[in-house]
Amino acid sequence: MSSEKFFRSKTAVVTLFAACFVVLISLGVRQTFGLFFMDFNESLKISNTAFGFAIGMQMLMWGITGPIFGAIADKYGGHIAIIGAFIFYTLGVYFLYTGPNTGIFFQIHMGLLIGIGLGGTAISIPMSVVGKHFPLSTRTIAMSFVTAVGSFGYFLSPIFTNFSLTEFGWNYTLFVFCLFLLSGLVAAYFVRSPSKTESVEKTSDQSFKEALSEAFKTKSYVLLVSGFFVCGFHITLVGTHVPKYVIDRGLEDWTAAAILSLIGLFNIFGSLLSGYLSAKMSKKIILSAIYFLRGVSIIFFIFMPASNINAFLFGASFGFLWLSTVPATSGIVAHLFGTKYLGLLYGIVFLSHQVGSFFGAYLGGLFYDLYGSYDYAWYLAIALSVFAAIIHLPIREEPVLRLRTE
Repeated sequence: MSSEKFFRSKTAVVTLFAACFVVLISLGVRQTFGLFFMDFNESLKISNTAFGFAIGMQMLMWGITGPIFGAIADKYGGHIAIIGAFIFYTLGVYFLYTGPNTGIFFQIHMGLLIGIGLGGTAISIPMSVVGKHFPLSTRTIAMSFVTAVGSFGYFLSPIFTNFSLTEFGWNYTLFVFCLFLLSGLVAAYFVRSPSKTESVEKTSDQSFKEALSEAFKTKSYVLLVSGFFVCGFHITLVGTHVPKYVIDRGLEDWTAAAILSLIGLFNIFGSLLSGYLSAKMSKKIILSAIYFLRGVSIIFFIFMPASNINAFLFGASFGFLWLSTVPATSGIVAHLFGTKYLGLLYGIVFLSHQVGSFFGAYLGGLFYDLYGSYDYAWYLAIALSVFAAIIHLPIREEPVLRLRTE
C-alpha cells in the first residue's frame, strides 16, 4: 500500500499523528488510577466501595458525554471537542492534587470532571475524526494506529507511576499528570475534521435526528451497542481491581504495575492485528472470538496458582485482547452508516461500553466489601464473555439501504 493511497491529504497525516498523541496522553493517565488506591486509602481514607464508585462514575460520565462531544466534533470539528474535554480532564486531576479531595469532592474530581474529560479525549472522538479521513479499505487500519499508540501509553504510564508513587508520592505524580494533559491539549488543536473537498464520502443531507432514528431501527447496531457493554465491564474491572487482587493473593505491588504495563504493550500488537484483519475479513467474527478468548484468559488467571509467571501471562493475553475490539466495532459503525455522524453514533456505542465500565468498577469494589473477595465479579465477567461472543454473530455487515441506493 503506497503512502499516496493511505494518506489522501496533508490534513489526514497531521490529524492521525495528533490523534495518536492525544489518545496516548489521555489513556496513559487514565490507566494508572488503580495504582493510586492504596495511597488514597491510607491518606484520604477512601474505601474500596467509594473508590469503585468514583471510577464507575468516571466511566459513566465518559460514556454519557461521548455522544455530546461526538456531535460537537461532527458539527464544529474534532479539535473543538477535544480541547474542551481536555480542560475538564486537567481540572479534575488538578483539583484531586490540590484538594479538598475527600468525600463528595473525591467523587466530583475523580468521577465527574475526569469522566467528562475522558468523554472527548480518550479514544472515541479522536478515532472517529481519523476515520473521516480514510476510505473503507484503510479505515480500520488507520483507527488501529490510534488505539495502538494509546496502548503504548498504557505500557509506559504504569511504569512511571509506580516509580513516581514510590519515590515522590501521589501528590507529585498527579502534578506531573497535569503537565502531561496540558501537552495533550496543545496537540488537540491539530486533530482536524476533513473539509468538504477532503471528505472521502459523498455529501449527505441526512439530519441529526434521521441518523439516530436510522441507527436504532437497525438491528445490527442495537446488537453492537449491547455487546460493547461487555467490553467496558471487562477492562474496567481489570484496570481498577487487579492491582489489589494480585496483592491479596500474595504478590508484590510491582507485579500489579507489571500486569498493567503488559496489557498496554501487548495491546499494541492486538490493536494493529485487529485493524488489519478487520480490513480483510468479517469484523463480527473477530469480535466474537475476542470476547470468547477474554473469558478463557480470565479463567486461567483466577484458577491457576498465584505466581508472577501466571500474572504476566494474564497481562499479556488480556492485553492482546484489550482494545482490539475498538477497530472492528467502530469499523462496523462506519460501514453501516457512513462517516458523517460517526462521532455521534460511535459515541452512543461507547456509552454502552461505559455503562458496562461503571458496573465493572462499582460491582468489583462492592463484591469485595460484601464478600471479602473479587470472585463473584470474575464469575460475572466470564458469563458476560460468553454472552458477547454469541450476540455478535447475528450482525449483518452491510451498509444501510440509504447508502446502498446512494
